[in-house]
Amino acid sequence: MAYVKITGVGSYVPKNIKTNQDFLSNQFYTLDESKFDAHPDEIIKKFKAITGIAERRYADNDMKTSDIAAFAAQKAITNAGINQEEIDYIIVAHNFGDVEHQTQQTDIVPSIASRVKQILKIKNPKCVAYDLVFGCPGWIEGCIQSKAFIDAGLAKRTLVIGAETLSRVIDPHDRDSMIYADGAGATILESTEENGGILSHQSATYSLNEAKYIYFDKSNSPQRLDNRGYIKMYGRKIYNFALTKVPEAMKACLDESGQSIDQIKRIFIHQANEKMDEAIVKRFYKLYKTEMPEDIMPMSISELGNSSVATIPTLYDLYLLGYYGGQEFEKGDLIMFASVGAGMNINAITYQI
Repeated sequence: MAYVKITGVGSYVPKNIKTNQDFLSNQFYTLDESKFDAHPDEIIKKFKAITGIAERRYADNDMKTSDIAAFAAQKAITNAGINQEEIDYIIVAHNFGDVEHQTQQTDIVPSIASRVKQILKIKNPKCVAYDLVFGCPGWIEGCIQSKAFIDAGLAKRTLVIGAETLSRVIDPHDRDSMIYADGAGATILESTEENGGILSHQSATYSLNEAKYIYFDKSNSPQRLDNRGYIKMYGRKIYNFALTKVPEAMKACLDESGQSIDQIKRIFIHQANEKMDEAIVKRFYKLYKTEMPEDIMPMSISELGNSSVATIPTLYDLYLLGYYGGQEFEKGDLIMFASVGAGMNINAITYQI
């Protein structure tokens, strides 16, 4: 029996740091174009208390999503010690493609995956490259699809990347613009005879009433010069949705794996909102009538912000490198990945080292 394991991890964290204080000159408006009465300093302090975000990273002006995706991919390939010509699939999860600095024009033709393959100079035409647009849970979904390919005998090795430059699609007059960041994380998944790897997974799309909780629309500012689009969201609706649906998906995933909750060593959850993430994991443990252990949930959001599909693979890579209280995992250790995002999409993976 073959198992599917992550054999290589890499990430790209941009060097440009943008702190909360850098938003002091921004004039914020609500979705109905009403001006916030509070001073920006007060708005920023409240924002930090709610989200846990103190700073975020932005890509260099001359870099695009495909560029930083390729940087992370190369690190993962090197970490795995593989021949890149033997990769069967390149799956790039993103939401907005390549966006030039100071524009909001998305560019996804050719696919970001094809561009990454070209940057890496992979010659093998049987290395199939495609994009995955699945909101913030895109990287996890790419790993799930990789398992399906490998289980079906269609692949032995895949490269799954989550990359985004959200700084290019944010409205400076929207308070939520302070959430978003840029970054890229990548993983190599391979077929192996070693026990473990992806034990179980769950995915779901709630779109009947929730499809437009995260969407694209014009600036909040009544003085806008045009109707170009920016990323928007209904934060409270997302918060309430996530607190119910994500713990349920995590429980279904863990139950399917046959493992017990006290075996979980770490949970790597999408870095969306510090308080929301903590509430999700607490509710997950509550479903088993137990308390959430301390240090179960490594967090990078305070320093790196929310880079969408890149948050989990980046966090996992940095954790393995010793950041965020990282410890070496031992063979057999159990971890979980979980995410929620635009769609509204939810997914989770139970993974054994």
